Amino acid sequence: MWRWLHPYAKPEVVYRLLGRWLPWVAAAAALTLGAGLVWGLVFAPADYQQGDSYRIIFVHVPTAMLSMSLYVALAISALVGRVWQLKMADWALAAIAPVGATLTFISLATGAIWGKPMWGTWWEWDARLTSQLILLFLYIGVLALYHAFSDNRNGAKAAGILAMVGVINIPIIRYSVEWWNTLHQGATLTVFERPPMANSMLFPLLISILGFGLLAAALIFHRMRNEILRQELRRPWVKNEFGKELNEAERT
Repeated sequence: MWRWLHPYAKPEVVYRLLGRWLPWVAAAAALTLGAGLVWGLVFAPADYQQGDSYRIIFVHVPTAMLSMSLYVALAISALVGRVWQLKMADWALAAIAPVGATLTFISLATGAIWGKPMWGTWWEWDARLTSQLILLFLYIGVLALYHAFSDNRNGAKAAGILAMVGVINIPIIRYSVEWWNTLHQGATLTVFERPPMANSMLFPLLISILGFGLLAAALIFHRMRNEILRQELRRPWVKNEFGKELNEAERT
């Protein structure tokens, strides 16, 4: 298995592979996200209790789910980087963290917008909201540590340790509604139970989740390619890949 995976640990191979996948993933993200949001925000029926204000779930739920999923991916990358000393896993930290932080911020902002008409307040120090805010700080902390050291390896090591320690916050976010008496409603989607919503609401929500997931993947692919170039700028393969552009840049 490791013999098969070994070529994909090379920066030039990963760079080119991501370059081939990026246009397709970005196109799929645009189509699915557009379809899900238009269906959910325009054509889905209004909720019998919350009216049209519930429609924010087509943004809030996908971003909240992905904010946690990406942090788990961040922690796994950190673990792989520390155990197997793979620099590509370390560089994945820099690619995933900004995307995860942005999605976490969007989930908090849309949650506040949703909370105002439902709870009568923009913010409450609710267990779910507070743990989600901590998740945003963890993302920011990982990014800050990654870029805080002149030695990239030390920065990746420090950021990776924080990422692995911070993963304990994920089950707290997930089960906070069940563990404590909170204002936040229970999970909209569960694995083993059918969601208590009509198919006309459920299907656009699932498509929106897929669309946001593909968008996150496209952004991570793009950032990963940029990070590879930043780290490998003086390598021969980069000069071969961008020889003409680099020569013109050096002249100017």
